[in-house]
Amino acid sequence: MPLYYNIQHFFNFSFQDKLMLLLNIPIYGILIPLEIILSNFYHLKFYSIKETVMNIYLNLLNAGIDFLLRFFVSLTVLTFFFQYHLPIHINPIIYWTLLIIAEDFLFWLEHFVDHNCRLFWAVHVTHHSSPEYNLSTGFRSSVFMPMYRFFYFIPLVLLNFSPADIFFAYAITQSYGILVHTRAIKKLPRWVEYIFVTPSHHRVHHASNVPYLDKNMGMLLIIWDRIFCTFTEERDDEVPVYGIVKPVEQPNHPVHIVLHEWHAISKDLQKNVPFATKLKYILNPPGWSHDGSTKTAKQMQAEQ
Repeated sequence: MPLYYNIQHFFNFSFQDKLMLLLNIPIYGILIPLEIILSNFYHLKFYSIKETVMNIYLNLLNAGIDFLLRFFVSLTVLTFFFQYHLPIHINPIIYWTLLIIAEDFLFWLEHFVDHNCRLFWAVHVTHHSSPEYNLSTGFRSSVFMPMYRFFYFIPLVLLNFSPADIFFAYAITQSYGILVHTRAIKKLPRWVEYIFVTPSHHRVHHASNVPYLDKNMGMLLIIWDRIFCTFTEERDDEVPVYGIVKPVEQPNHPVHIVLHEWHAISKDLQKNVPFATKLKYILNPPGWSHDGSTKTAKQMQAEQ
């Protein structure tokens, strides 16, 4: 599939583009304002001006990088691999069903790596750094994620899924993922909670409570977490405390909020330790230390 086809697809306002617009208008124009109004009316304090502005700022940074890389890097790489795809042709309904399921699994895998390798956590941490949890938190993007996210899509193009369709499927799951960033919905029916990611599941994921760390990585389906033992329920006796274990010192600084974990990594790399140990400060899970002065999520959970 020629690269110009994919670029033309994204610039043309196609049926897929119109559908995504229809899906997102209620989020931007109705649900977020409604949640703000209800939060203020019932004095729930779900929102603050500073954190909401920061969420918008981080989203715009991410969108700008995503736009540039999607046309000049992501599509080029995926189109290159697409020419080597397997000759698989299936019914359109099965095609889209398999694509969304496969893309959702690859997102889970990416998300798992983001939480278990400090190099990628340094990118992803911006999404978790807010002490608030509301629909606008769903827009609090991991700014540099577009620089590597598309590599996870390579297996999909090799299976004859179109690059343009892959990005559309990703957009669908991302739109769903925004909706679960809310405290307004408690629990959904049991069968929904068992199969899909729900607000309850994702509140756990954004909590800094030790039992909740690195749990519930899914975006659309929670079954991946159940399969790979990264699932835990939201408990009545463990109210989520949102944010990260070590809060950001300058949470409203436009540069520090993006680069603070990179700065922490650079400080660890200056320690007088062997080169192999320095690599562990980059590649091991967040919180790892050679002397036990800081601990990973698993180490903290094991101590409870």
